Amino acid sequence: MALKKVALEIGMGTDIRGGDYTKAAVRALRDALWHNSLTVATALGKSSDDMQVEVLIGVPKPDQVDTKQVLALLPHGTGTVKVFEGGLEIANEAGTDKTVIAQAAAIVRLDL
Repeated sequence: MALKKVALEIGMGTDIRGGDYTKAAVRALRDALWHNSLTVATALGKSSDDMQVEVLIGVPKPDQVDTKQVLALLPHGTGTVKVFEGGLEIANEAGTDKTVIAQAAAIVRLDL
């Protein structure tokens, strides 16, 4: 058997004030996951806990994302998190704060 991609979920998350990259990343993954209900595992005779999820996050400062907090959001299966430079950062007019926008992709695989 081999791991096969069975779903790709995408989302966007923001931290409007405070510039918290982890908060934006968690919200992006939540956006991706909470708009779907994957039934593919059970349709294929697998448990939802058999899913292997690769989470990809894009933010302007990847080193400022706590990947453990992002990973803790997965409701089923096992996962990994990789953070890349991407997303968007918008400073406020006073230059004292910023909005962070993160993108997330969750690639779901099953051993089929």
